[in-house]
Amino acid sequence: MAKRIESVDLLRGITIAAMILVNTPGDWNNVYGPLLHANWHGLTPTDLIFPIFLFIVGISISFAYKNAENNKHTYKKITIRSLKLFGLGLFLSLFLPYLPFVKELSTARIPGVLQRIGLVFFFTSILFLNFKWKTLLILFISILIAYWLLLGFAPLPNGAIPTFDRSPNNWANYLDLQLLGKHMWKPDYDPEGIFSTIPSIATCISGVLIGKLLALQNGRKEILLLISGLLFLGLGYLWNLSFPINKAIWSSSFVLVTSGWATIILSVIYYITDVKQLKFGKLFKYVGMNAITIYFLSSFISKTFYLTKIGETNNIHSYLYATFFTTNISNLKLASLLYATTVICFYLFIGYVMFKKKWIVKV
Repeated sequence: MAKRIESVDLLRGITIAAMILVNTPGDWNNVYGPLLHANWHGLTPTDLIFPIFLFIVGISISFAYKNAENNKHTYKKITIRSLKLFGLGLFLSLFLPYLPFVKELSTARIPGVLQRIGLVFFFTSILFLNFKWKTLLILFISILIAYWLLLGFAPLPNGAIPTFDRSPNNWANYLDLQLLGKHMWKPDYDPEGIFSTIPSIATCISGVLIGKLLALQNGRKEILLLISGLLFLGLGYLWNLSFPINKAIWSSSFVLVTSGWATIILSVIYYITDVKQLKFGKLFKYVGMNAITIYFLSSFISKTFYLTKIGETNNIHSYLYATFFTTNISNLKLASLLYATTVICFYLFIGYVMFKKKWIVKV
């Protein structure tokens, strides 16, 4: 069982490194296409990162709460952890260097990555404690179908025909605007909005189901993982014909396709590390052992670098980028990528130090 957890740690660490890679380019105007999100419909490698992390959260839940008692103490622990995650996300949203919580509250963004992780962790953990895997599978399917039927066929309160496009007549955008108002990432939508959090719970449930598969004592689990991943992919791309793959609204086809890729990638890592017992990527595993801590730290430092001025025209980020990367590199996209890669190396080192010091920060 410990080896299977190591495989998940490795995938978790790779996912966090990928998050840092796409979140900290040297220059947002010079980024290679695969390192950007799709404009609306569609799928890029960057669009895979967050759902893979939620998928891993589901796997972790299936191991962490496998023998947990269904009582108030367990619910209290789940609630406290969820609130911590949500609170850390709000802190990043409101933070300004040296003057915490002075951002204009009337327009401060409420949703976010850590906030969604907190909510998804809370609801999925409660479901896991109360239902068997067959019921979870039924819930997984029901969420995806219900979400599709509502977004695609239910008229809006104003009588408008629903659409999957980026418009006020998209149910996800409509409800988020009604509930969040100005507290969104964009005036018309938020990729971590309230309504699209519901299908993201389905993404986490898919991880729980795969975790159940990993817990089997017999069988070629890497083959079962591969078959499951291909099944997810096939169904997702088929559904894409009527419900487009879309991260911003977390469409049902997006859930299936991203869970498919997550399962296939896990099958490869599992085969290499657990079946063949080949050791690789230890630095990523160390990051995976403190995933939330390192992600929070990277976001906090990045935001500080952008907001701390150096002179009249520069901040820490722009100064470092101009001084060490663009001076000798004419290809600006390459320079931007090298900056992000350097940042990743820094956090891989942080993960290594934390491992050596035996610092495991549980959020």
